[in-house]
Amino acid sequence: MKIKSFLAKPFASYIYSKINKGMNSALADQENILKELLKVGKTTEFGKEHKLEGVNSYEEFKKAVPIRDYEEFKPYIEKIKTGRHNVLWKGKPIYFAKTSGTTSGVKYIPISKESIPNHINTARNALLCYMAETGNSAFSDGKLIFLSGSPELERLGDIPTGRLSGIVNHHIPKYLRSNQLPSYETNCIEDWETKLDKIVEETISQNMTLISGIPPWVQMYFDRLQERSGKKIKDLFPEFSVLVHGGVNFEPYKARLFESIGKKIDTIETFPASEGFFAFQNTQKEEGLLLNTDSGIFYEFVPAAEIFNENPTRLSLKDVKAGENYALVINNNAGLWGYNIGDTVKFISVDPYKLVVTGRTRHFISAFGEHVIAEEVEQSLLKAAHEENVHITEFTVAPAIGQADGKSYHEWFIEFENEPNNLHDFAMKVDDNLRRKNIYYNDLISGNILQPLKIRVIKKNGFIDYMKSLGKLGGQNKVPRLSNDRRVADILNNWTSQTAGSHQL
Repeated sequence: MKIKSFLAKPFASYIYSKINKGMNSALADQENILKELLKVGKTTEFGKEHKLEGVNSYEEFKKAVPIRDYEEFKPYIEKIKTGRHNVLWKGKPIYFAKTSGTTSGVKYIPISKESIPNHINTARNALLCYMAETGNSAFSDGKLIFLSGSPELERLGDIPTGRLSGIVNHHIPKYLRSNQLPSYETNCIEDWETKLDKIVEETISQNMTLISGIPPWVQMYFDRLQERSGKKIKDLFPEFSVLVHGGVNFEPYKARLFESIGKKIDTIETFPASEGFFAFQNTQKEEGLLLNTDSGIFYEFVPAAEIFNENPTRLSLKDVKAGENYALVINNNAGLWGYNIGDTVKFISVDPYKLVVTGRTRHFISAFGEHVIAEEVEQSLLKAAHEENVHITEFTVAPAIGQADGKSYHEWFIEFENEPNNLHDFAMKVDDNLRRKNIYYNDLISGNILQPLKIRVIKKNGFIDYMKSLGKLGGQNKVPRLSNDRRVADILNNWTSQTAGSHQL
């Protein structure tokens, strides 16, 4: 055992014990965080506007602070850009995390001196919990790769600004620097494909033990490695033992990733965003992500169907129920107040508070009143794929509005690793699965209002080419699972090869 893995073990045990104890104090911790946020918040410009001085309970807080998305927060961000202090939080942010919004263009999310530990320590804690539970600390002696955005930062006003993954790169502990790949120079390359080739060049002969990134981009990395070497990943990296992932549901990518690796390895799921690091997988024995309840964030939960209502139901952690779909709203120590982050979650346990990410508040299909969500389409597709031994590379779903020649339907754009033997039958299996999961969709099919879904097969690497055409290849960019319009679908038509469903198009 080398020195890093030797020293990591007692620290991992300490953190693991602390996190386990924290499960029992989650509600008290949330109450204390709200009090601390209000103590600072009442002195800010935002706090004075919303009279936080007189807020002493969560019920009073809900009346004082409305739920907002980024567009409604933008005026405050613009003030901070001009150099104003004490706008949303005391002083000014130490960073802006630059991220792409689906409706707002580029978003600038403030990160404060108080909030940066949430991003750094939570990532660390996920690894330490894994070490403590499994006893595997050897990976800390090998080479670690984090497929991320460029660490080069620009300045917006006088505030360093860049992708969150690039910002976090500046805070990697010194004792891990010698283990980290790729090089700083390679990480700074903006073009994803050029960067990926350099990453392959720098890592192909190294002792890689941990790889972290968004699943579709990890798969691209594995594909390039295999193209270059002709070997499975396990043969290139015999000591590779941990895959850390987040950003999208892992299940659609899991089978193909493990096939590329050539063996099953341990995985650690995380739930990070520019606004905060919300949850992580704390055990290999159970499903779900442990909510990060003592890290500067006070959470609110809105029944997902109500998130765009004028006065939606708002719940604190103590009132959530397992099995319900909630939009996640946060208040944090960087000055985000009543902020709708755009993700939906479902608790699978409330003792402890463990959840799964079910989709995006704006990524759904309800063009016909069915309100189909990402979790439902993913599970419907994966069940059929498992039964047919079919591997999915990527997919998305959009509504197709019927004209005079026929009824409307859901159009599924799927890139297969291996296509099903009978594409029409496969489409019907997926449709049946979705009908069982969503009663409204089932009623529309039964009532002969909608046709069963149709599948459009996307050519090999079609989704990569689609993302490339948008200038969004690599990094933290993701293909939306669901759209309520045709913007994604109409562009993807450039990469389709055939169609299957109730009728041929």
